[in-house]
Amino acid sequence: MTEFVRSLRLWFAPQRIREEGETPDYRFSLANERTFLAWIRTALALIGGGFAVDQFLPDLAWGVRAGMALGLLAAGVLCALRAVNHWVRCERAMRRGDDLPVTRFPTVLSLVVAVVAVAMVVVVLFGWEGTS
Repeated sequence: MTEFVRSLRLWFAPQRIREEGETPDYRFSLANERTFLAWIRTALALIGGGFAVDQFLPDLAWGVRAGMALGLLAAGVLCALRAVNHWVRCERAMRRGDDLPVTRFPTVLSLVVAVVAVAMVVVVLFGWEGTS
């Protein structure tokens, strides 16, 4: 079984994490959970921002509005999925005494948000009206 499949199974049966290694100090597990919740809050904010762009910018050209909204919505979905995956990976690493996993996801997420933000700055400065 690949590591990805094992991690995916742990998303739905987290109690099975106890089968690996030793129980870490509970403070580390709780910190891992707080990090998970922070990622979920970020995902919710991105999803809310995607809906806000779509609903509150009706005069914006449809393609521009849809592109910005879909970029934020997709980033929110990926962020939510990444949150649980990262939680599982960190919990397993702590139990096994391994180094915590590294990820490029914060960079990817930052780039998506930056691209949408730059597009919104252009819209605010120059306008981009079209049919809705």
